[in-house]
This record gives sequence, structure tokens and C-alpha cells, in this order.
Amino acid sequence: MHGSGYGYRDTPEHPGAFLFRLLAIAMAALLAACAQLPPRIDTPPEASLPAATEGVIAERTVPAEAAHPGQSGFRLVGNGAEAYALRAYSAHAATRSLDIQTYIWHDDLTGRMLARLALQAADRGVRVRILADDLDARAKNTGLAALDAHPHIEVRLYNPMASRSGTLRKAGEFGTGFKRLNHRMHNKSWIADGRMALVGGRNLGNEYFAASDGPNFVDLDLLMVGPVVAEVARNFDLFWNSPSNYPIAQLSPGEDTPERMQALRTVLEQAAADLHSSEYASVLREDPKVQQLLEGGTALHWSPRWRFVSDDPLKATLPLEQRSEVVKVLLPEMQRASGQLLVISPYFVPGERGTAELAAIDGRGVAVRVLTNSLAANDVAAVHGGYSRYRRPLLEQGVEVWELKPSDGPAQFSLKGSSGSSLHTKAMVIDDSAVFVGSYNLDPRSTSLNCEQGILVEHPALAAGLSALFAQQTSPAHAWHVTLDAQGELRWSDGVQVWTRDPEATATQRAMSWLMKVLPLESQL
Repeated sequence: MHGSGYGYRDTPEHPGAFLFRLLAIAMAALLAACAQLPPRIDTPPEASLPAATEGVIAERTVPAEAAHPGQSGFRLVGNGAEAYALRAYSAHAATRSLDIQTYIWHDDLTGRMLARLALQAADRGVRVRILADDLDARAKNTGLAALDAHPHIEVRLYNPMASRSGTLRKAGEFGTGFKRLNHRMHNKSWIADGRMALVGGRNLGNEYFAASDGPNFVDLDLLMVGPVVAEVARNFDLFWNSPSNYPIAQLSPGEDTPERMQALRTVLEQAAADLHSSEYASVLREDPKVQQLLEGGTALHWSPRWRFVSDDPLKATLPLEQRSEVVKVLLPEMQRASGQLLVISPYFVPGERGTAELAAIDGRGVAVRVLTNSLAANDVAAVHGGYSRYRRPLLEQGVEVWELKPSDGPAQFSLKGSSGSSLHTKAMVIDDSAVFVGSYNLDPRSTSLNCEQGILVEHPALAAGLSALFAQQTSPAHAWHVTLDAQGELRWSDGVQVWTRDPEATATQRAMSWLMKVLPLESQL
């Protein structure tokens, strides 16, 4: 999973330390046994509010929709600063509703700023609904509960833990309830006034918006207006009303107090001061795409041919072969490709079936090209072990593969974002006509365990734009081209240097990748 930490010991553990670890595990299991998730309280079904007819967002979108009847407008958002500015701008401009669905919401500069803007929207009377996956949200329980204290904000948590704090309690709950807790909500949606939506791979936090002073993620959203927004909103309602989530007020009674909200306001106001004095503020001021947005000049590509798709919030209860709605939509489209299929997946573990499908598509004369993380750039080395099983078979069948290079040190802010990078985009280009952008990685976890979503759109300009991003990220400056030499051995090249094993990877990364390659854990990757 994203953010999971892996490591290994290269020296024997002291017997006393080993006994302490056993005792800690036993204590965690005991604590977990005492923490049982109560039955979910009955909550009346809630629907998204009707789309706003007043306010800046409506003023900018309603005439455009009227000029393109029956169509929806789309824009690729690959620039991190623009992605942040779109969320900040829409929260600031919202007059009626703001619905936020996320897997991760970091307690950092941009995360706090977006929370501040959501709180300010609620102060204006905007209804704010926040649905977050509890794997990350549990660590921010106090802040989220404080937001929930506002009369116009409600927070719900997907598949929550019973305990609301403590590492031992968390470990104990996972130890005793792994089957339930292993299923997460990976969806990301941002819907403002029922008029505009952002869907894609980005969580909420500095590294997703090119604002981190360390490595940042190469990521992608689709900005959307028109009828498609209603589809995204209906899906938000489906998750919001599902028994898969709990109101945070039930999980943390007594924490949604005025005093805690006031303390949160103080923290969030400090974030505004921190942003004003940061380097990121100058990026936002100078980025032409951000300025174009603020001036109302955001260009959209309009299409009547689109499909929003999302897994069921109760995906884990379905038969295995029926779980992935995303695969049901994507696979036939991939199989219909006639010229090219570009796949971008940071966590890429195609399995035997996926490998066979990609090879069959390539065998029909379709140019199949894949971009994923290198071992050195992957933030989850274990996933790379699963991928490495299929790298050679894919290459032998003619599929082309590139692996993104890691960052080369601390980030250097510029109009192009940060120099630090790790791939986080989940997208496809099918021929020269269609694109898919979403949260879905081509791996077993996205297919069978986590809830995922995405949007498939037919438009040649979107396909050309995403193809250009693919070409940029697979250039020698950014990625290694992985090939087989005459003897069938793996080689990595950037046009200047050739490597005979995973370039720039550490011993720890290599060890973890190898271990995951030999252990029967692929279904968890």
C-alpha cells in the first residue's frame, strides 16, 4: 500500500529485544480484543445538493455547458501547482456544496490550507462532506473530529478501526481483523457546487501538488464540467450512504467540541501565514497555468463520449471475479486498440492474466508501451518484486517498458514543479482517440481489494496531450528504457549509460524486492 514501510535487519536481534517484541504483539492483540467496532448508527440517506445556479463557478460553467449540449468538458491536469490551485479556487468560490473523497489527507502545508478553505466555505453556509479512508485518517482523528463539529461539515471514515489512537492498538486490530481492514477506499474525488469535479490519482498533500521540499509525485487529474459531474456526485452519494463507512462522531464521541474547533482554526490560520512566506507561494504566483485559471481562461475539451466508472463501496463482499468494475470497462477498450496502447501505472503487477492480455494486444500489431516506477523510484519496494516476475515475459512478447528514474536529491522549485519525482499517475491512452485517468493501478490490490474509480473519455486532443506527457516521462532524462540484449539478459539504458541490474537501487530495496518476488504474497501487492 502507499505509504507502507518495509525494512529488514542485517544483524541478529538481541534475545531480550525479541522477547520484548513478542510481548508487544501479545499486548496489541489484547488491546485489539477490547476494541470492537460497534454497529453503525442508522443515518438517513443523503443526496448531493442540486447544482449551483449562482456564484463564480456557475457563472463560468453554465454558459459553456449550454454551448455544448449533451457533452462534458475535460482538461488534463498534470501540473501540481495547478492541481492545488483548482482545489483551492473551487473551495474558495463554492456557494452551495463541497464534497471531498480521498484516500490520504496529509497534515502539511497544502493539506492544512485545503482544510482551512473547506472550513471557510462551511462558515459561508456551504455544505461540506468529507469522506476519507481510515487507514490514513485515523492519525488525523483529532483534526477531522474538530472539523466535524462545524454545523455545515460532516466527516465519515471508510472501513474504520475501533481504536482511534495508539500504534499498538492499530497493530492489534490489524492482527485480529486483517481480513476486514485489508480492504481500502482508494477513490479520489473533489466536487464543488455540483458544477466541477476533479478525479484522478492525487491525494491531498504537499508531494501531490509539487510543494514538497523532498521528492514529489508525478501525478494526473481530469478537471470535468457538464453531465459527468452528476455521475461523480452520484457515486460520492453511493459511498457516503454505504454501511462501509462510519460518521466520525460515532467513533469519537465528545471530540467534536467548540474548543477543539477553535484550536484547529488557530493551526489552520498559521498555515496561511506559512504559505505566504514559502517558496511555494511564489510558484503559485508565477505559474502561468495557475494565473490562467484565476483569470477564467481554463480551456476544456468537450466530448459526448465518456464513461465514469467506480467499484462498489462493498466490493470486498462480492465474488472475486465480480469485484472490479474498472477492469470490466477498461479491458474491452484495451482489447479494441488497433494502433497503440500506452499504460502508466506506478504499481504495476499485471499477473499472468494481465501479462497474457498485454502480450496478445501487442501480438496483433498494437504498440504496447508501459511506464512504471524503477526500483530506485518506487516508494513500495515490495510491489517492485511482484512486477519483476513479469518484466521479462512482457519484453519477450514485444511489450516496451520504461522505468521512471528516482529524484536526484532535494527538490528545486521552479515553474516546472519539483525536480524530485516518483510516479503516481494511473492512466492509459488507447489509440489516438481515448484516455483513461483514475486511481486504478494495474495490480492485484486495485483489482480485488481496494475500491477504485476513473473516467474514460474519447477525444483526440486529450489522447494527444496524455501521449505527450508519456513521451516526456519516458525520455532519457526521466526514465530508463528496459530491454533484452542478444543473450536475453535485462538491460537498462538512458542513452548514455547501460546497467545490467536495477539502476541506483539500494541493498535494502533489492532485498525487499527479491523477498516479495519469491514469497506467495502477490495478491496483496
